[in-house]
Amino acid sequence: MLDAVVILSFILAGVGIGFFGIDFLPVSALKQVNNLEGLRSVSGAFGALIFWGVGLAVQSSYRRIQEQIRTLPADVLLSRSVGLVLGLLVANLVLAPILLLSFPSEFSFLKPLAAVLIALLFAMMGINLADTHGRSLIRLFNPDSEGMLMMAEGTLRPAITKVVDTSCIIDGRIQALIDTGFLEGKILVPQFVLLELQTVADSANDQKRARGRRGLELLNRLRSDYPDRVVVSPADYPDIQTVDAKLVKLAQDIGGILLTNDYNLSKVATVQTVEVLNVNDLSKALRPNYLPGDSLSLKILKGGKEPTQGVGYLEDGTMVVVEEGRKHVGNELEVVVTGALQTSAGRMIFAKLEAALA
Repeated sequence: MLDAVVILSFILAGVGIGFFGIDFLPVSALKQVNNLEGLRSVSGAFGALIFWGVGLAVQSSYRRIQEQIRTLPADVLLSRSVGLVLGLLVANLVLAPILLLSFPSEFSFLKPLAAVLIALLFAMMGINLADTHGRSLIRLFNPDSEGMLMMAEGTLRPAITKVVDTSCIIDGRIQALIDTGFLEGKILVPQFVLLELQTVADSANDQKRARGRRGLELLNRLRSDYPDRVVVSPADYPDIQTVDAKLVKLAQDIGGILLTNDYNLSKVATVQTVEVLNVNDLSKALRPNYLPGDSLSLKILKGGKEPTQGVGYLEDGTMVVVEEGRKHVGNELEVVVTGALQTSAGRMIFAKLEAALA
């Protein structure tokens, strides 16, 4: 109904402009017209036809803009609105001295033309500024926009949104973190991460394809179990080429935390002052610390590099090298820790058979 009213309004405006616009023609031209009413009718009909097309174009543009606004994240929409208001305020300040100037009557049309052009120029500058420094603009109007709630006993801060990368989804440990309640707040999955995950799932390499499909299945399961927490964001940065750079930019724009297990990405994000939660760092921090003299039960799985060494693994994957353990391969024994070594590949524990120390 609203669409029909808009189109009808444009048609009526076209009829009116065409019908009454004849009066603005030069008198010499009107004297050459034999049937003025007929000319008005023809002009009104052409005006209706032209403005009908204009109305359709305006309606189509309005729907397209409406769809774009609906898909925009709330923080981006708010920051652009603030940028638009700031741009128009600056435009009014610039226009004030221009409108006070006196122009000859022949150039009086320059004032409204300058007003429209300057307003459009500064409005676009404000929106572009908001896209670059959106959160800073919001903080100008609301210093508490970070969501801090002051209370008598301290300061409460709502959970910050976590931006998830592809490696973290494929890894799968994110589900355990959410299920156990150690990971709180919204889990934001950008659209470009989904596209990268789909690319991995469609890979010709069997191993990559399996990992990609496992990641998609995990994501679908999380969205089903936590529909209010796991959100897919349509935000994208076409001018940025790499997915890692887009993730860092998105985390910066929304003030979120980057959730990943990619070592290089976590370091790059940290350099750019983006808070990072690295799942691998959490896993290492939760590993039990064994000190020299501690006893543990271990199954010897294979021989080590040295002729007498045996190798076993703890539940968290830590490798344990046992002296004189090669001849006990396949057996579960009590061993005593003698030392530990942290390497770039992980942690390694050295032990001896408890019976040998007795």
